[in-house]
Amino acid sequence: MKSHEIPMNSVFAVAGMVGAGKSTMTQALASRLGFQASFENVAENPYLERFYSDFERWSFHLQIFFLAERFKEQKRIFEDGGGFVQDRSIYEDVGIFAKMHADEGTMDPVDYATYLELYDAMVMTPYFPHPDALIYLEGSLVSILERIEKRGRDMELQTSRSYWEEMYHRYESWISTFTACPVIRLNIENYDLLENEQDIDLIIERIAAVIKKETASGN
Repeated sequence: MKSHEIPMNSVFAVAGMVGAGKSTMTQALASRLGFQASFENVAENPYLERFYSDFERWSFHLQIFFLAERFKEQKRIFEDGGGFVQDRSIYEDVGIFAKMHADEGTMDPVDYATYLELYDAMVMTPYFPHPDALIYLEGSLVSILERIEKRGRDMELQTSRSYWEEMYHRYESWISTFTACPVIRLNIENYDLLENEQDIDLIIERIAAVIKKETASGN
C-alpha cells in the first residue's frame, strides 16, 4: 500500500511528550498526504502562561480550555468527513495532563471530577470517532529536554526538570496501555524531517502498512 492508497477520510493523531516534534510531524504528514492539519490552539490560549507560573490555580482552567478546543476540532473533523492529522490527542489531555495534576494535588478533586464528567459527555457524542492510528513520538529524556531547551520558550525553560521527568514517565506508562486505536511508535532520533524530507515517506509507509493490516483484519 502506497501513501496515495491511504483512505482520504483517515484521521491520524500525533502524540508525544512536549518537545518531541508533534507539530513538525503533523505538518509533514498532512502536506504529504494532502490532509488538513489540526493544531493545538496555543497562541490564543489565555491560560497557558498563567498555568506555568501557578499550576494549582490554573490547571483546571487550562484543561477545560483544551477540552473545549478539541471538541470543536473533533466536530469539524467529523463534519468534513476526515482527512486530518491532529497535533496531540484528547487522550493525552485526559490520561496524562489532567490526571497528573489531580494526582499531584495541583488540581482540586472536585474540579477533576467535573473535568472527567465533561469529557465523558463529549465522547458519547458522534463527534469522537477513534483515530485510524496514533503516531507516537518517543525518545530519551535527555533528547526531549535538549529539544525543550533548544526551542527556547520561556514558560517551558522556567519549569522545573522534575515536572518534565514526571510527565515523561507518565507518557511511557500511558502509551504502554493505550488501546483506543493502533499505535505506530517512532523514535525521534531515527529521523529528521527538517533535514531529510524523504524521511516522511518512510514513515508513511509504516502507517500504510498498519492501515492495510487493520483493513485486512476487519477492524
